[in-house]
Amino acid sequence: MTATGSTPDFHRATRDSYDTMAPAYLEFARDELAAKPLERALLSTFAELAAAGGSGLPVADVGCGTGRVTAHLHELGLGLDLFGIDLSPRMVAVAREEHPGLRFEEGSMLDLGLPDASLGGLLAWYSTIHVPDDELPCAFAEFHRALAPGAHVQLGFQAGDEALRLTEAWGMEIALDFHRRQPERIAALLREAGLEVRSVVWRERDTEGPFPERAPQGFVLARRPLAV
Repeated sequence: MTATGSTPDFHRATRDSYDTMAPAYLEFARDELAAKPLERALLSTFAELAAAGGSGLPVADVGCGTGRVTAHLHELGLGLDLFGIDLSPRMVAVAREEHPGLRFEEGSMLDLGLPDASLGGLLAWYSTIHVPDDELPCAFAEFHRALAPGAHVQLGFQAGDEALRLTEAWGMEIALDFHRRQPERIAALLREAGLEVRSVVWRERDTEGPFPERAPQGFVLARRPLAV
């Protein structure tokens, strides 16, 4: 929700589209991480940083979808208190069914509904891609607010300069915008939100294998500065 209590149009479109796609998306993406060693390495680094922080605070997977990445982080065995948040009720239901030992809840990255400085880490793995440009600073400000000092945030997203709209997936009607952004632009917005950028990674798109991509991929790691 926004500060005014209204629901943005992109919220409704994103929620409804993922509600429609949830079962098909579950099967499509089930083995995706197994085919992406760089992504697994970045996720492991994020998890190790969260564990090394030693705060014991929970780590949120924001835009968790079917919970596959939340579960992957759990399976690393680092003892993190993980939970997922997603806009789509049906995605949350699928995540709960697939991973009954983990916690998943409905929510928005624009208003996480969490206390200030209550997170020991935050993952936004291909979830900010659906947030329009004018709402992105609000999301990053919310990340900063919810993170404890010294806690990290890891983003993954498609890299580029133009948005892609999909109106069909697996034979189903949807209305989903994918906002492609250059990693340095994301890094600049995170800095404007008061976060320290620690790593910026760009890779070319995969054109072979079971998960060919339309665009290059970007990954930015940042953290809330330590309290002075």
